[in-house]
Amino acid sequence: MTGPFESSIMPIRFTLRQLEYFVAAGECGSIAAASQKMNVSPPSISTAISQLESELGLPLFVRNRAQGLKMTEAGRTLAAQALKVLTEATEMTRLAGSVSSTVQGPLRLGCLVSFAQIVLSGLRRSFEEQFPAVQTSQIEMTQTEIFAALRRGEIDMAVTYDLNLPPDLEFHAIKELPPYVLLAPEHPLADSESLTIHDLAPHPMVLLDLPISSEYFQSFFSREGLRPVISERTRDMAVMRSLVANGYGFSIVNSRPLNDTSPDGKPLRFIPLVGELRYIVMGVLGVPGATSSSTHAAFVDHCRKRLVD
Repeated sequence: MTGPFESSIMPIRFTLRQLEYFVAAGECGSIAAASQKMNVSPPSISTAISQLESELGLPLFVRNRAQGLKMTEAGRTLAAQALKVLTEATEMTRLAGSVSSTVQGPLRLGCLVSFAQIVLSGLRRSFEEQFPAVQTSQIEMTQTEIFAALRRGEIDMAVTYDLNLPPDLEFHAIKELPPYVLLAPEHPLADSESLTIHDLAPHPMVLLDLPISSEYFQSFFSREGLRPVISERTRDMAVMRSLVANGYGFSIVNSRPLNDTSPDGKPLRFIPLVGELRYIVMGVLGVPGATSSSTHAAFVDHCRKRLVD
């Protein structure tokens, strides 16, 4: 069974460059004149023609020191076809430039689960309003899932943070996110203007237990020679906020929603966490060179404008 892109096309063993030099030599009538036209050395022209003749199994020129190059009958026939191939190649290059310079088409976005409910839907809507020819879609993922999806080509870009980034992916930094302590109003620390890790250490903690994120939050304590008292673990941001609002402990977050209530309507307090802390940076992650596409570059630029405010 053949797939939609399978055909009877034979493997091609010559290059467009060889065709260019062949056509130039035929038009100019000599190796020297063709080398001047193409701005390369005469041996480059001569070698390309010899290689092309070898691959095609046909003599393309009759070589005469006095009269220069004279095309054979086969050479004239193939030169006309070579010119068509070069014209099509030029058109393909032009078309690729046109496609890459137009903000259009599908854009598959990944997003870290802790950011998705706060930023992604609004980003998508405003981006589509600015560029109506783009159709976005989204999927929420953990950091490790984002890395894998980008490598497999399942998503085009992802809104995430700068922790544990692998060298084979490209990160576009946008906004630094300081940590906050999340508390119920009844918590004994809830009226503090700011808090340190030493303030938190004796109290129960609700840990957002996502890959890489959980290690990041716990590292605040280990750097101070402390261990958090983890009373609850959850992989869901909404559940984490509900647990905190209902008095099961504090939590630490870097992404703050626009309202200070839990999903069940109870109030929450967000208090700055201070000290020698490693802030995380929100940004857009993609494969290297992704922003050579105008659609991808436009999305990164859109994120910079929307998220920095």
